[in-house]
Amino acid sequence: MSESVPRKPKITASRRLYLKTKILKKASTLLEEEKEQKKLDREQTLSERVPPLKLSGLSVQDLQNLCKELHQKIDVVDEERYDVESKVTKNEKEIVDLNHKIFELKGKMKRPALKRVRVSADAMLGALLGAKHKESIDFKANLKTVKKEEEKKEEVTDWRKNVDAMSGMEGRKKMFAGPSS
Repeated sequence: MSESVPRKPKITASRRLYLKTKILKKASTLLEEEKEQKKLDREQTLSERVPPLKLSGLSVQDLQNLCKELHQKIDVVDEERYDVESKVTKNEKEIVDLNHKIFELKGKMKRPALKRVRVSADAMLGALLGAKHKESIDFKANLKTVKKEEEKKEEVTDWRKNVDAMSGMEGRKKMFAGPSS
């Protein structure tokens, strides 16, 4: 008969708090060191790749020319970055479309519960074959049609109209003569 007694933690609360603060202090010092190292690396790479500017002996016209030259270089870099970004977004869209097509081809698409909507055969083909399908196929061409004229011949007319039409002498003769013969 073992009773389930909650175990006490092996570390006391004060010891746990002490360890947490010590870990946080160590992490903050490591973070500061990392920031300093990044700053030094940046300064070193800039000094290697970009020579320091000597602006003290330049005239105003030379400074303006230098600024124009720098702005042109910045514009070129911005255009290249924009072109690369547009290519990346285009490729990402294409990848999403291709993944969707692959998923459809595998046949794992679950159909959502939708309301029934009347759709023409052309619209169905357009949905199945994609937006590129623009031919219209006449499915009704091969079907037999029922003429409505035949249906009208069988239609029963109102009996009151017959009585009005036969209300003259000829109508009476026909009505009375019909049942007796």
